[in-house]
Amino acid sequence: MTTTTRIMAGRYRVDDLIGRGGMAHVHRGYDLTLGREVAIKILDRELARDTGFRTRFRMEAQAASRMSHPSIVRVFDAGEDSSAEAGGTATEPVPFIVMELVHGELLKDVIARGPVPTIDAVRYADGILEALEYSHRAGVVHRDIKPGNVMITPTGAVKVMDFGIARAVSDSSSTVAETTQILGTAAYFSPEQAKGEQVDARTDVYSTGVVLYEMLTGRQPFRGDSPVAVAYQHVSETPLAPSEVDEEHDPKELGRIRALDPVVLRAMAKDPYQRYPDALSFRTDLDDAVTGDVPTKKQLGAITSELYGPNPRHAQETARTLRQLSSDTTMTRTQSGPPVAWIWAGVALLAVLIASVLIWVLAMRPSDLPSAGRTIPHLTGETYDAAAAKLNGLDLRPIRIDQSDAKIAAGTVISTDPSAGSQLDKGQSVTVYVSSGAAKSTVPTLVGLSQAAAKDALSKAGLQLGSVSQTNDPQTAHDVVLSTSIAAGTEVQSGTSVDLVVASGVVTVNDLTGWTLDSATQALQQLGLTANPVAKPDCKATDPKTVAAMSVAPGDVPVQSTVDLIYCTGK
Repeated sequence: MTTTTRIMAGRYRVDDLIGRGGMAHVHRGYDLTLGREVAIKILDRELARDTGFRTRFRMEAQAASRMSHPSIVRVFDAGEDSSAEAGGTATEPVPFIVMELVHGELLKDVIARGPVPTIDAVRYADGILEALEYSHRAGVVHRDIKPGNVMITPTGAVKVMDFGIARAVSDSSSTVAETTQILGTAAYFSPEQAKGEQVDARTDVYSTGVVLYEMLTGRQPFRGDSPVAVAYQHVSETPLAPSEVDEEHDPKELGRIRALDPVVLRAMAKDPYQRYPDALSFRTDLDDAVTGDVPTKKQLGAITSELYGPNPRHAQETARTLRQLSSDTTMTRTQSGPPVAWIWAGVALLAVLIASVLIWVLAMRPSDLPSAGRTIPHLTGETYDAAAAKLNGLDLRPIRIDQSDAKIAAGTVISTDPSAGSQLDKGQSVTVYVSSGAAKSTVPTLVGLSQAAAKDALSKAGLQLGSVSQTNDPQTAHDVVLSTSIAAGTEVQSGTSVDLVVASGVVTVNDLTGWTLDSATQALQQLGLTANPVAKPDCKATDPKTVAAMSVAPGDVPVQSTVDLIYCTGK
């Protein structure tokens, strides 16, 4: 039986299947152009049929490919191939992405073996947050952080996958309406995702908190019969603290989990403004909790009440009971309504409450009345300082996030979250996205490297190799960089070309015949060459000694060579 090797885009050989998910299947592959192993993710046919999705997918994959970080699986390329439709000869586009091939196992497989030791769980969470810290600075929100998108290498390093892909799916409304890939990850949804609201970096913070919760407990904080039921719980129910899920742990391990309870609960707050504002804040508290004191049950209860309201067990049971009662059609009432006396007592109480509120309002001075909501002004196109001044004037707290944008001048506001026109209460935060201009790269040290090594260093720094010229240098071997058009350490726009001057590896020797032996020796030494006087007894000696011949012809000779200078010593 003959098996046909599949080549995508005329460059990537598709080998054996190594993974399958809701949106795609992943194959081991080989880049025939660069000669390296890669992973090739081929998107599902249903997604591929959506033209809007394909366009957004390509743009998001390009954005993800610009990210280079040790904790992020690198995206090398993205494109479309074609394949025949099932049962026909017509072809349809098949989007694919080419990624770094990572050896290891998925975090979801690690969790499937049971709760992860606290020390390892913290290390894995820190790796995820480190990747998010980098991506958020680049203006990329992952939107689908889950154990199935995190790889653990054999050395224990963390690699986060699928940056940009989740956004491509979630922003393609027609595709999402027809598929269940997004619902398939409802266990890690933030409340704002479940409600279809705008998301930002705090969405990834919430999902990372859920992943950390699952690592510590071996189970997800919310479980249900359907993705919709789980999404409902993310919006309305309070999770148990991780240490309360299973109190039969080793006492030492249980103490470590209790120290992490406040951090996990803070990360999973329903209100984005009560969560950690960014991945760095989450990482800082995570590190402090590992070495800090274990909170008491009273302290933990205070934190839970602040973030979620009443006692979590009580709130959870109440919500569950209400849902059961609302769906139970077998229960019968023992009377047609409440007693008449109760009704009149309720009316009297309501009247007293209304009268009390009216008296309180009329007695208040205008300055005592609660302030109205703040409307976020239109800030796009303004400088950050001007935007911050306007927000501070409205008693709102600006949070600046820089992201590169070659089309918008540095220091200029790109957008805000929430957007202009939104209503906020006094003291709430507004995330202001500010252009840092075109992406910057620092010119590495190239002098002393070979031309090939210098080209590789420029590529890793996001720069390009410009023109290369040669010059003679008596002390430097062939192809070694002597100087650059831009000094090392200079910050320039990414993609800038850097010109090199490299050593030719030779020096030019003049015809030294007829020169005195001493003068010829000095001339060679100035060129970095070694003079080797050779006496010739069969020709008449001269005074002073004169060069009769040379071992090399005049012209270019390799640097640091030895040149014989032949002089006569006969009568």
